[in-house]
Amino acid sequence: MLLKTLVRPKAELTTVPEDITLEEALKILEDSGFRCVPVLDKTGNLFRGNIYKMHIYRHKSRGGDMSLPVTHLLKNATKFVNIDDAFFKIFFTIKDLPYITVLDNENHFYGILTHAKLLEMLSQSWNVNVGSYVLTVVSSGERGDLVDMAKIITKYTTIANCMTLDVQGELVRRVLFTLPANITHERMERIVDALERKNFKVSEIEDLQA
Repeated sequence: MLLKTLVRPKAELTTVPEDITLEEALKILEDSGFRCVPVLDKTGNLFRGNIYKMHIYRHKSRGGDMSLPVTHLLKNATKFVNIDDAFFKIFFTIKDLPYITVLDNENHFYGILTHAKLLEMLSQSWNVNVGSYVLTVVSSGERGDLVDMAKIITKYTTIANCMTLDVQGELVRRVLFTLPANITHERMERIVDALERKNFKVSEIEDLQA
């Protein structure tokens, strides 16, 4: 499964138990260098939430009691996904979080998926290292457009990658085709001409090797 290959498992992480104090949690955060770590129950299996260094510092600067349990400043207690969840749910759940907590099928803490790992996976999907050009092709989004565009391109070459981008409020669809590394500039231009003869506008051409 896709998610499991991206997750940093519990054994590799710094976590804190729910029964330590804010002072103790702050020391763990300072020693680890992380701005945020997961808080687990006493068994180490159940996710309770996240503790952020900035929230502890703010609490301390306002004269707050540092002997309070770490649960006093818990955040993101409901921000988690399951190991079998669909990628799109994961993508939209992580949003502004530094990471999203991942639970196994028994709802035990399995690990975390970081923003950095997610972006790395997305960048790999562009096939930048094995691609030559990315063509942004604009269509009206009519049924069969994607098939027709792919048929035109595959008359000249294979397709290294394909993704669609829709901008809310616009009535057009942008399809990004990554061409493989062995495509010459001349062949790329022939592909563009063939697309535009069929009324598919190529709005942008990105040279990945430039």
